[in-house]
Amino acid sequence: MAQRRGGSQSVKERSVEPQSVADIIVSGDPFSVLGPHEILPGTWEVRAIIPHADAVTVVARDGQTALALMEKRFADGLFVGTLNASERPDYRLKVESHDHVEIRHDPYSFGTFLSHHDVTQFRDPGSDAIYRKLGAHHLDLGGIQGFLFAVWAPNARRVSVVGEFNNWDGRCHPMRRRHEGGVWELFIPDVMAGQRYKFEIIGLHGNLLALKADPLAFVAEHPPATASILKGDPDFEWSDREWMRARAAQNQRKAPMSIYECHLGSWARVPEEGNRYLTYRELAVRLIPYVKDLGFTHIELLPITEYPFDGSWGYQPISLYAPTSRFGTPEDFAAFVEAAHAAGIGIILDWVPAHFPNDPHGLSYFDGTHLYEHADPRLGFHQDWGTYIYNYERQEVATFLVANARFWLERYHLDGLRVDAVASMLYLDYSRKPGEWIPNRYGGNENLGAIDFLRRMNEVAYASAPGAITIAEESTAWPGVSQPTYTGGLGFGFKWNMGWMHDTLRYISKDPIFRRYHHHDLTFGLLYAFSENFILPLSHDEVVHGKGSLIGKMPGDQWQRFANLRAYFGFMWGHPGKKLLFMGGEFAQEQEWNHDQSLDWHLLDDSYHKGVQALIRDLNAAYRSIPALHERDCEWKGFEWIVSDDRDNSVVAWLRRGDDENSIAVVISNFTPVPREDYRIGVPLPGFYREIVNTDASIYGGCNVGNLGGVSAEETPSHGRPCSLCLTIPPLATLILGLERTWQAGT
Repeated sequence: MAQRRGGSQSVKERSVEPQSVADIIVSGDPFSVLGPHEILPGTWEVRAIIPHADAVTVVARDGQTALALMEKRFADGLFVGTLNASERPDYRLKVESHDHVEIRHDPYSFGTFLSHHDVTQFRDPGSDAIYRKLGAHHLDLGGIQGFLFAVWAPNARRVSVVGEFNNWDGRCHPMRRRHEGGVWELFIPDVMAGQRYKFEIIGLHGNLLALKADPLAFVAEHPPATASILKGDPDFEWSDREWMRARAAQNQRKAPMSIYECHLGSWARVPEEGNRYLTYRELAVRLIPYVKDLGFTHIELLPITEYPFDGSWGYQPISLYAPTSRFGTPEDFAAFVEAAHAAGIGIILDWVPAHFPNDPHGLSYFDGTHLYEHADPRLGFHQDWGTYIYNYERQEVATFLVANARFWLERYHLDGLRVDAVASMLYLDYSRKPGEWIPNRYGGNENLGAIDFLRRMNEVAYASAPGAITIAEESTAWPGVSQPTYTGGLGFGFKWNMGWMHDTLRYISKDPIFRRYHHHDLTFGLLYAFSENFILPLSHDEVVHGKGSLIGKMPGDQWQRFANLRAYFGFMWGHPGKKLLFMGGEFAQEQEWNHDQSLDWHLLDDSYHKGVQALIRDLNAAYRSIPALHERDCEWKGFEWIVSDDRDNSVVAWLRRGDDENSIAVVISNFTPVPREDYRIGVPLPGFYREIVNTDASIYGGCNVGNLGGVSAEETPSHGRPCSLCLTIPPLATLILGLERTWQAGT
């Protein structure tokens, strides 16, 4: 950091005679006019803009001794005082206004703080300088407390810090332009954490823009208010070292991963207190034990980076570096994460680098030009969502986003990022008609800047947060999404399997009598199941916009609807791939998700709903405890079809293997309301196959049709295997069986 006292260092400088305050603050270098200036040897002139002061006096460091009475040169607040000093004076300003007297430091008596190296690092996507230097950072300069403000606005004619500490008056604190990086900086002494602020910007063409929130703010006001809030150093002591150490040593592809997707604002409310949200700390006490009891390994949060509109669910963020104030402070959020880690649960953040809203206080048209977004709407405007698209080819924008990914992983110890809308980033013609998009330099539809950004983001994320993961929501056949960048992939750890979700939901929503004609919807996903590291998602997107709830998609009477859903969950948990379930699905929420109200927890008074919840708990326990069900989720060696073509009976069966070839689980699903008795399937090894999960068990709301706890393999060849099981397959049900010796070894 550069020296504390600086200003203009020239000797025998001639006095500057500006014509108005506007002449001073629009110059881009207010320090050339304001602050202390030696106009003759031993004669100093101090100039300050204090619009609402009645009188200003230059006083000594003690705050009492008068050095010069300042003359008010302009009615709009320029004060000038002359004093004699053999060296640069160390002074304060005594400001009198009405009945109020204040002793303050002069911001323009301080020098620069950002080094040339700092400024150049803002273009380095591997650097964390963006959030360590830009924004507002508390400084203690030998007892002088204040905040250093810095913002990237290269095309602005003037940038000022405004806030409740200066009556939101842009004349008071114009910033210094750093030409080498397009950054503006100013240290303002005496301001305090908790105060609200924004940036006032005059654009390239002299137009005054709407006040802008700080893109790097660590705290933002509770919407609908839009100001940024000054935040001191993080006031949280982490104690999750053991969790972080164990996470770094884990191979996530081999580990069980069952994710509970959650919208914090509607998981539960407090109806007796105006239907208010739960706070982060209340969620730590209620949500985390609930998720732990059900056996999920992770919670995935719908976006909690500050966003203005509740109805966006967080997918139109404004302050990417601030956890939303809806649920508490940054320290409260850190406490929530740490509580999850203490319970053995990882936290994944749904992260949105694909687009941003056009709210006037946000990033759009930030410095009077299309700075963060492309100027051409064919590249920079998302027609479906009415939002702007980041200009990934601009180095500073890519650095801003890469650093944001790193920030959440490092600052808040998050265990992963689920990256929203990756497909919209990869393709220039995404959701566009011919003529509505611009090809890349090779004539193709690939967004080369976005591809480079995603690869760099993944490299930085994995390097800076050992054991953390990144997940792509990507719905196309783009190759290598979850392959390493050094092999040409995008570098994600996992990818949502949207094809599996669409096919199987389409299948399970049909009347069982017609399912034989759609049998391929169950089996097609296995043709590509190991081309990526897949997560099977039953997400929030499937229970909104008129799609109904999961239980609402099931055909038949009440018994059939719940049996269908239980069978489908069993099919999913036995299928290769990590698991994701949106909140409410675990107890068969009847209504479509509504972000403005709590889940319908009263449904758990009903045995059917309680049974679905019990099934999810047992499926998670089986998934975690049986190595064959998770160790090779992403490897073709972990899966073998046993029955794939019995469309007439709507039955499928397969074998799952763990790293130990003798670690075996068998999964059988019957998607008709007819029990299948004496149904023979081949297995590779003799022994007793225990019925670990039967979705028709009475404790889940079923009829208790089954195999009395398990079956011994017979030495009767079947399906190309030396042994076989003769099973009773319950109606509309899934069975998961484990070879007893290997299942017991895994528990």
